[in-house]
Amino acid sequence: MNSKQYITMEDTYGAHNYHPLDVVICKAQGVWVEDVDGKRYMDFLAAYSAVNQGHCHPRIIAALKDQCDRLTLTSRAFRNDQWPLLAKEATELFGYEMILPMNTGAEAVETALKAIRRWGYDIKGIPTDKAEIIVCGNNFHGRTITIVSFSTEPDYKRGFGPLTPGFVVVPYGDVDALRKAINPNTAAFLVEPIQGEGGVDVPPSGYLKTCWDICRKNNVLFVADEIQSGLGRTGKMFACDHESVKPDMVIIGKALSGGTVPVSAVLASRTILGVFKPGDHGSTYGGAPLGCRVARESLKVLIEEKMIERSAELGDYLMRQLQTIDSPHVEFYRGKGLWIGIVLKQSAGGARRFCEALMREGILCKETHVNIIRLAPPLCITQEELDWAIARLRTVLTSI
Repeated sequence: MNSKQYITMEDTYGAHNYHPLDVVICKAQGVWVEDVDGKRYMDFLAAYSAVNQGHCHPRIIAALKDQCDRLTLTSRAFRNDQWPLLAKEATELFGYEMILPMNTGAEAVETALKAIRRWGYDIKGIPTDKAEIIVCGNNFHGRTITIVSFSTEPDYKRGFGPLTPGFVVVPYGDVDALRKAINPNTAAFLVEPIQGEGGVDVPPSGYLKTCWDICRKNNVLFVADEIQSGLGRTGKMFACDHESVKPDMVIIGKALSGGTVPVSAVLASRTILGVFKPGDHGSTYGGAPLGCRVARESLKVLIEEKMIERSAELGDYLMRQLQTIDSPHVEFYRGKGLWIGIVLKQSAGGARRFCEALMREGILCKETHVNIIRLAPPLCITQEELDWAIARLRTVLTSI
């Protein structure tokens, strides 16, 4: 079958909840993918940072295959030999006392929300059912009913009501708005250190540190959603590390499994995650031996192959090269590490056509918020590969 046939089949039988570029990928390795017609592309989205280590990393795939031959799932009704190892290695690596494993990023966010509310009632003493969680405008934390309830994107919640109460939205990057929104019933401030779906939106310098200080003074949990921004994407292990901020709770996912099986987790102190007792929360696949094994290897690959340092070095290089492109369509560039948003002028006609043009040049990336192109290649990319991509970015941004 060719690409057109696959696309017709998908559009006929699959629900239309995505608007993908019309490329049908069938295999991949490192930063390169290949479609069913035999054309190669450089992946500049990395599955929204889920394949930071690169597609089908040999070490991660070997760990997955080995574990598949041994044991894949027990559920948490029984213990397995991989979850304790991941729990110990991850908490020691990230500097937290406890970890709670889940599968998808949205599940991990939901887990954090439940932990926040339970902490608010049991530890802080907020009256029953009065807990509030402060979030930011233009946030993206997932697609569940509760999570879309505090989205500021109308399309994300249209037709899904009644929505979940208990959330207060403040402008992203505005510390005064956060300060004013806090009251005795505030349990936590949930924030993306850099907003990914919001267009790789980097907050003002000092924003995270000031917000952390405000939360600390008011006995409010500072909770960072590092699902996209964490695990090396911005040139640090976590984006919060750029301001030396250690959140009370960190939510991770995506690259935690190196793009193999869904693995996510919540990291926090024993006081916070200790609010859960047997039966309070769970997941059949959360903490599964297969997921834990690939997560252990995925973290080792990031550290041992110095991918975080590579993200910092090549991210600076990419940004410098982009800023030399004299394009009539670009308003400005923003980002950290190998995570950059190209913000286009309103007159540019939207980012979609640029992404389609880049696809024809052999680069796969994706638009967001109509006029922003997101760049997020796997962290294993070389400077030579980056130069190849920059030349094509230059061509499209100046000639379309």
